[in-house]
Amino acid sequence: MIEERLAKSGLRVRGCLHPSFDDGAPAGIATLMLIGHLGGEFWPAFQSGRRDEADPLDNWTRRVIGPLAQDADALALYPFDGPPWLPFQRWAMKAEGLSPSPIGPLIHPQFGPWHGYRAALGFADRLPIPDPPRPVDICAACLDKPCLSACPANVFASGRYDVSACMGFLKGAAGAACLQGGCQARAGCKQGRRHAYSKEQAAFHTQAFLAFY
Repeated sequence: MIEERLAKSGLRVRGCLHPSFDDGAPAGIATLMLIGHLGGEFWPAFQSGRRDEADPLDNWTRRVIGPLAQDADALALYPFDGPPWLPFQRWAMKAEGLSPSPIGPLIHPQFGPWHGYRAALGFADRLPIPDPPRPVDICAACLDKPCLSACPANVFASGRYDVSACMGFLKGAAGAACLQGGCQARAGCKQGRRHAYSKEQAAFHTQAFLAFY
């Protein structure tokens, strides 16, 4: 029932886990079901259902997930509710066996950096779930790391992501290409390039990121 309803919105169940004490799940939650997208599959549904409002993607997500959570007797959880922020990346690494990339996003073996998590359903019962995939560090085998050199602002030069430098670049004239076409570092990743977001979707995410800061 959950997967069928999600399919109409272009979202899908990404993985499940039984959170341990140090996983940061809300009290009383025994099973987490992660919900997200792969590639740009949710974009058409979002575009047809979006409204003229602040945070249109977050609010669209609530309209999709809220009723579903209520019908499934689950707690709706979102990565954009905070602070404090829920550790969705930690949950995803346990549920899907993904590893972080040098630029931050988790790397999917098929979709590379072109995926995301929009919500999770928290269940009080310990539901049966499949065993998670074995962790695979895809980026460890990538020797030249083109994602790091693709950034025109060189925000990874120190070995860490310099958020202030990125924000300053995006706000200047030189950042127009990133605002209009999406993050160049993410686009530099070799993995899953055929699943890359459309220019419109990539620009939306970059502009939303800038507005957040």
